[in-house]
Amino acid sequence: MALIAILPGDGIGPEVTAEAQRVLESLGLDLVFEEALVGGAAYHATGHPLPAATLDLAKRADAILFGAVGDPTCDALDRHLRPEQAILAARKELTLFANLRPAKLFAGLEEASALRPEVARAIDLLIVRELNGDVYFGEKGMRITPAGLRQGYDVMSYDESEVRRIAIAGFEAARRRKGRLCSVDKANVLETSQLWRDVVIETAVDYPDVVLTHLYVDNAAMQLVRDPGQFDVIVTGNLFGDILSDQASMCVGSIGLLPSASLDAAGKGLYEPIHGSAPDIAGQGKANPCAAILSAAMLLRHSLGLPEAADRIEAAVAAALGAGHRTADLGGSCSTQAMGDAVLAAL
Repeated sequence: MALIAILPGDGIGPEVTAEAQRVLESLGLDLVFEEALVGGAAYHATGHPLPAATLDLAKRADAILFGAVGDPTCDALDRHLRPEQAILAARKELTLFANLRPAKLFAGLEEASALRPEVARAIDLLIVRELNGDVYFGEKGMRITPAGLRQGYDVMSYDESEVRRIAIAGFEAARRRKGRLCSVDKANVLETSQLWRDVVIETAVDYPDVVLTHLYVDNAAMQLVRDPGQFDVIVTGNLFGDILSDQASMCVGSIGLLPSASLDAAGKGLYEPIHGSAPDIAGQGKANPCAAILSAAMLLRHSLGLPEAADRIEAAVAAALGAGHRTADLGGSCSTQAMGDAVLAAL
């Protein structure tokens, strides 16, 4: 029996997570679900975006299915109390350092991509993003300069052990796929990136079967829209990975299609769609649940060791989309629940 923590969060999070849970429940697996508050919903109920009870559940669980956090009513709070801090704190507390974000075009969605159909069809890549370092976790603050000006600062930093463990994750992922790894940095101007590149090159010695290349992040962003088919696995830092993975989502048609896994060294993970809480459509049944459902598939594959069940879910999503079922983000009229129904029917 496996315990799955359900953390729906804010906005459309509860809507899409409910569909993902329905799919998991339909498989007849020995799973137990326990739900807890997180994000703005948790702050309004308890005064903190990641209450102790929620963190305790996350630590006890075999895997975590996460919705989204973000609530405009919390925007004026001190930063440590804002909903978004819940996911950052969870990653840090659970040592979830490796973020896997696959991007693949589903057949029939060529016209939804911002790219030409023949270019979009070639997309089948995985972005491996470091999660516990970089500017998101470095020293930060506001200060007054000697000239009396307000100055904000965020320190970007990595030590070599942090780079090495995510490099290993990237090489291992490439070894399981097509054997190509592209490391993305900004080594021409950033000392942090120079260390990154040096350590990735050092790590490559242990992976002679993987072809390693390097791109500066600005060139990588350009190549993602010019020729995305050239990429197999991309490994990069927290900030660059955040930006590039969102860009990849529009290459495949919608941010509502991209799942993610955030893993620790033992394979325990937090699984979430990469989209935000979308408060403008919350509660209206317009959200696309596919990214959340595909995140559930990643949960089965990476944390529970059930690749066949994961394959079934992914095939069912592809079949539902291939049959013409579309939510509004893809130009269709399906509600969130209707899209979930279509996936369940295909399953």
